[in-house]
Amino acid sequence: MLTPVEQMLFILLTLLSLGAAYYGFREMWLIINRGEGQLYLDNLPARLWKALRVYVAQPTTLKARPITSLLHLGVVWGFTYYFLVNVLDGLRGFIPGWVDTMRSTGLLYDAYRLLGDVLSVAVLVGVTYFILRRFVLPNRKELTYHDNVLLHPKVKAGGITRDSLIVAVFILLHVGARWLGEVVHVAGSGADPFMPFATLAAPLFAGVSEDGRRLLEHTFWWLALGGILLFLPYFPYSKHAHLFMAPLNFLTKPRRTSLGEMQPLDFEDEKIEQFGVNQLQHLPKTHLFDAFACIMCNRCQDVCPAYITGKELSPSALEINKRFIIRDMMSELAAGADSPPLVGTAISESAVWACTSCAACVEICPVGNEPMLDILNIRRDAVLMQSDFPAELQAAYKGMERQGNPWQNGDSRFNWAKGLDVPTVEENPDFDVLYWVGCAASYDPRAQITARSLVKILHRAGVNFAVLGEAETCTGDVARRSGKEDLYFELATQNVETLNGVNPKRIVVTCPHCFHNLAKEYHQFGGNYHVVHHTELIDELIREGRLPLSARADRQPNVTFHDPCYLGRHNGVIEAPRDVLVALNGGYTEMPRAKKNSFCCGAGGAQFWKEEEHGAKPVNVERYEEAKATGADVVAVGCPFCMQMFETAKSSVSGGPDVKDVAELIAERLEESVPVVP
Repeated sequence: MLTPVEQMLFILLTLLSLGAAYYGFREMWLIINRGEGQLYLDNLPARLWKALRVYVAQPTTLKARPITSLLHLGVVWGFTYYFLVNVLDGLRGFIPGWVDTMRSTGLLYDAYRLLGDVLSVAVLVGVTYFILRRFVLPNRKELTYHDNVLLHPKVKAGGITRDSLIVAVFILLHVGARWLGEVVHVAGSGADPFMPFATLAAPLFAGVSEDGRRLLEHTFWWLALGGILLFLPYFPYSKHAHLFMAPLNFLTKPRRTSLGEMQPLDFEDEKIEQFGVNQLQHLPKTHLFDAFACIMCNRCQDVCPAYITGKELSPSALEINKRFIIRDMMSELAAGADSPPLVGTAISESAVWACTSCAACVEICPVGNEPMLDILNIRRDAVLMQSDFPAELQAAYKGMERQGNPWQNGDSRFNWAKGLDVPTVEENPDFDVLYWVGCAASYDPRAQITARSLVKILHRAGVNFAVLGEAETCTGDVARRSGKEDLYFELATQNVETLNGVNPKRIVVTCPHCFHNLAKEYHQFGGNYHVVHHTELIDELIREGRLPLSARADRQPNVTFHDPCYLGRHNGVIEAPRDVLVALNGGYTEMPRAKKNSFCCGAGGAQFWKEEEHGAKPVNVERYEEAKATGADVVAVGCPFCMQMFETAKSSVSGGPDVKDVAELIAERLEESVPVVP
């Protein structure tokens, strides 16, 4: 198809383009390789399958914005198919008779033409929609930020918009030119049932002469493939890099026990001079990957409780700011230069301390980014290296250090059990279930009601259980989420030693934060335990017929359930509490944001122990008002911190539902004919 002169010119441009692009891709790799830790490639076949599945099926993208996501799916499939199309078109340009060779494959060639035609239109429609969405449609507000969010100067100056437009124009040029080339071909050869859209458009070129069609075919070929050569050097600097960085992100991430598992710091390595993250090069390699993989879609921002309630935090802005800092210093960072501190350039100090560690940003991200973990690592630097953190946390730290609880309560940890038959492990060494009470149920009067309710349930069901009593201490969740990793190390090590000493078969907890640490992070310190949330155990007991419930209709309030972040989203305990409510009441009312999409109560990430960052509205009030809007009489919870946050919100929201733990509702409904141990 191409003349010898055109072939030589194309080869020359290809070499120049690849040479220019090489430096950009090399700098990307050098920057990522400066990060801490490693990129994980263990169990490579499973990792490859996951990356391929996420790329092709787009399950992470399809979680939200259904219309936009379906159109994006068409663009992904079409652009992926164009890798094959571009190769074959390149061969057609250099090998005489290549089209006849392809035509000889029969049905294979027919299928190739059909897919090429349909997917070309899917790409063109999708990209046109994305342009309209960013520049014209009303919902483009999803792609903007609150005025109080820290943004890189080039982001403020329209850097995202400019980059998006460049990428969109390239795709339209590349795919559009190639498709128009096929339209011109159909106009000259006649209708083709395997290119229905090209056939529909063919009349546009019906009056063009044969020489004119030949000129157009050459022009469109050059626009399609030459456009790639022009764009390729810009590729490493653009958001379009997510096309391959997103699958690689899923391929190389560490396998976490849950969404929010944090990696430990090695305090015994004397070579380590930096604990936590202050600059870009301190980030783990996988989190530098995040900056290149980010599609800048703001979906994480849409679900962030801090952002929604007007705080300075936008997880999307954090990733985008990282990307623009890298773009500004790409060659310098690749050569070993230090980046500026992230606090003040990529994220504000207030935003760092506004995060509730709910992991909504991690759950929703279509490309596998983990901005929450960036923030928690930045907190580690603030606490361990800078000694710069909210003053209120100091009291919680002292309490955990001296009294073994953030309440700074020096009373007996076992006072909550007065008047109940609660055996300790010394009194009942052959227990089947260890009840890990936790600090909240030990010292907070409201949470103690939950603990006492669970004890009644365990007795009624005949469960052989015991507690640690005074041997139990804080799991350290507050310390780890707020950056005080050295204190967390001490508490976790002490608890693992205690638990390994009693070797529990199963542990039941009433606090999802205790659940998360015992089940998903203590393995880092040698503690591997079978941990269940109390709603899971109650559900099991009901299913086994060990916990019959009264079916009196006059005792069935309308109940809605709030999913604690560290129970549902972090650790996937979704159905058990709902199954319990169905057994209890025959049903429940679901809130709009529920299950893994649940909205946070505002207590996580050490927020319970500090003043909430300034914003338009408290997080707990936002969620409690949502519960009220369901019309429920009771909002059921499965976390002592959610309980307290909603009790506080209730004081400022008139006519809201009562707040009760699932265990309280069950204890209230135990069969009256059967005595319950007091």
